[in-house]
Amino acid sequence: MDRRRFLKWGGFITASVATGAGLAGCGGSDNTVVVGDTGAPLVTGAWKFPQSVASGDPRADSILLWTRAVPAAADNVAVAPADQDGAIRLLVTAGDNSAALGSNAVLAGSPVVDVHLPLLGQYDNTVRHKVTGLAPGAVYYYQFVAGDNRSNVGRFKTAPAATADVAQLQFVYMTCQDWSVNHWGAMTSIAAEPLDFIVHLGDYIYETVGDDFQLGAVESRHGALTLPDGVAKAGSNTAKYANTLADYRYLYKQYRTDPRLQALHERFAFIAVWDDHEFTDDAWQDAQTYDGSTNADGTDLHQSSRRRNANQAWFEFMPADVSFDAADSSFQNIRIYRDFQFGKLMQLVMTDQRLYRSDHIIPESSINPATGKPLGRIGSRYLVPQQTLAAVEAQKIAGATAAGQAPLSGVSILGNTQRQWWMDKMKAATSTWKLWGNEVSLLRMGMNGIDAIATLLALNALTAVAAQVGTTAGATGGNVALAGAIVAAAIAGATAGTAQNGAVAIMTAALSGGAAQAQAAAGVGAGLTAAQAGLAVAVYAAVTTAAAGGAVTAAQAGAAAQTIAFGYIKQDVQANGAASSFVAASGKQAALAPFFARFLLNCDQWDGYNGERKALMAHLKSNNIGNVVALTGDIHAFFAGTVNDDFDAAGGGTPVMVDLVSAGISSDSFFSYLRDAASALGDIGTLVSYPLAIPVPGVGTVSLNFNLLDYTMGKAAPTLAQLLDQLRVQLRGALAAKGVAEGVLEATVTAVMAGLQASSDFNTSLLALAQQLAALGNNGWIKHLNTDAQGYTLVTLTPGRLVAQFRQVNKLVGTSAPATLVARTTTATVTAGVAAVVVG
Repeated sequence: MDRRRFLKWGGFITASVATGAGLAGCGGSDNTVVVGDTGAPLVTGAWKFPQSVASGDPRADSILLWTRAVPAAADNVAVAPADQDGAIRLLVTAGDNSAALGSNAVLAGSPVVDVHLPLLGQYDNTVRHKVTGLAPGAVYYYQFVAGDNRSNVGRFKTAPAATADVAQLQFVYMTCQDWSVNHWGAMTSIAAEPLDFIVHLGDYIYETVGDDFQLGAVESRHGALTLPDGVAKAGSNTAKYANTLADYRYLYKQYRTDPRLQALHERFAFIAVWDDHEFTDDAWQDAQTYDGSTNADGTDLHQSSRRRNANQAWFEFMPADVSFDAADSSFQNIRIYRDFQFGKLMQLVMTDQRLYRSDHIIPESSINPATGKPLGRIGSRYLVPQQTLAAVEAQKIAGATAAGQAPLSGVSILGNTQRQWWMDKMKAATSTWKLWGNEVSLLRMGMNGIDAIATLLALNALTAVAAQVGTTAGATGGNVALAGAIVAAAIAGATAGTAQNGAVAIMTAALSGGAAQAQAAAGVGAGLTAAQAGLAVAVYAAVTTAAAGGAVTAAQAGAAAQTIAFGYIKQDVQANGAASSFVAASGKQAALAPFFARFLLNCDQWDGYNGERKALMAHLKSNNIGNVVALTGDIHAFFAGTVNDDFDAAGGGTPVMVDLVSAGISSDSFFSYLRDAASALGDIGTLVSYPLAIPVPGVGTVSLNFNLLDYTMGKAAPTLAQLLDQLRVQLRGALAAKGVAEGVLEATVTAVMAGLQASSDFNTSLLALAQQLAALGNNGWIKHLNTDAQGYTLVTLTPGRLVAQFRQVNKLVGTSAPATLVARTTTATVTAGVAAVVVG
């Protein structure tokens, strides 16, 4: 450790060696200063620990312990008095204190650590202490004492020895716990799990207060937040963002007052990294990306001082054994990427995907040629044309190469140094499993806009085409099959007379026993083109089959419309794009024109840094590094899929590793964000959601937006039962919001779903829409997705397999977390030796 850091942090970063006598010894790491007795007097009188205790970074011989102590009369989240420095006591024992866990009962058992630690107002009375010399794979209990008062008893488990054969590890990974929306009930469920540790992937706090996405329903036990300083966010009448050290400290202190979060820290050691909201949304290096808050030229503001404040608050309040150098004047004065060994079973590599990342490939300041104004988020970070991004990325790589720089220097999430570190760690790992604490998803999440528009226009045509068939049937004596063939030929371009003659010829051939080929030939003989005849034959057959099954006239017309819409209209738009006559007929050419392309939905994640992703996958593939699984957060959704060597290759490339993405603890879902954004896009919004108005006796009308985003992104076509089940959690939440008591919620949900099952809007229109969107075939490597969820993921790891249980939680009941917390568990299994995931 260098002398500057010693002088700055010598009273704050402390370490001791566990011994039978509890005496401090020499040793420690380059991140710590060894301190035994501080020489400062122990504080006296009444004290408290408003943020309780925490442990982090469990290794085979060490742990980082944390607390914050203030006088009993002090406010729980106010700045600690600067003139009341002193010392508190720490006790650690291997004795069983499980009965006292989470209480302030006296810690029992002979201490292996008994030291006095400095309590300094300049660090807001937070304490960070590293204990070394511990036994591997062992459970310890600890407690702090300040004056007359004891903290709650905490517990941690050290990692197994590097050479140990480990039969099983069990842990939870979690992310995105916004104080200001929904509820933290998931934490109660996590606290009851039998875990070895917890991985936290970031967004532990949210830097904004009162932002648009934070104005929804929230549990009453989470009061409004008030930043000590705060800066008004541009473009918002209500939002402020953290800026000063006091602001960021306040958020950690307030978040950590929740007893449920305290319980997690008391029971399990955390292995934590940050994502963006610990500093600023969609951050890169020291730059913020709030629309409107830019430099005069539209480029992102660089806020080095704010970044340093965020770094220091995270360092002070997170129990992480990392290095921080306050004497370093740069904003990159902290290093949080690190790795952990858990016997022969697992190597866990934790990365930092914000502090070193390049600007987004297409910056928000890029000028939109259609408007002459900066793009902002859409077109740069979200809904980005894939071809445009690839071209810009290639230009940047070529430019860096020509300048003698590393090719990926300007298009990287990890940065050159950390990327090489990651590669070295993966290559050197000897454990069975290589897990990666990865903040943003590695999965390609794309959408073919041409296919999507073609599907929407076909769907929009169904009602009109069915009506046209019904009207024509009136002129054919009620012969819906003939009417359908006539309408099909006409829509495919035949004149009215030719359409009628061709359809009659097809019917005649069919009635005489002619097969489809003979029917088509008859139609061509009557003047139809081969394409017109083929469509008319298909429609005639579809209606005939429906009639034979007992379908009524309206259903027969619907069968004709389905065949015409998806057998011709959709295919015409797919083939001709914006030049299709059906696009022109829609009257929405201008609105639809920008969407005739392939898009990437979220370029703040690895899709926006495709070159570096390919380099990492090539490293794994060329070095035969297997059993690599990413544990991912950020996007507020559950995903499971393979990460391929080149998603742009034919078939999407070859699977190399697996990415398992967990939904947020409380943050609003990815679906909800896209639903709101898409609502202004007209028909395009149908790719995301479908409105349902459900009358419920005694309750009133329940308005829902059914999640179609899952199907657009690649979820398999549903059955009616699956469609109903998908709605269950959202419906339960909506009924609870209407005042339905939790005791009757499940019965009410069941009754409402029975009614929906019989509704044609649901069992026909919505079901067909979901099935058609699923048929788009986007993102075939994604094997599971649930974009409208909150929850966490429980991992059970053995030498033979990794089993991840996605635990989705129920929504608020009134202003409280639900008594029935876990709504649905979906299991994703990765078998050792295979880069694949099975969901079931």
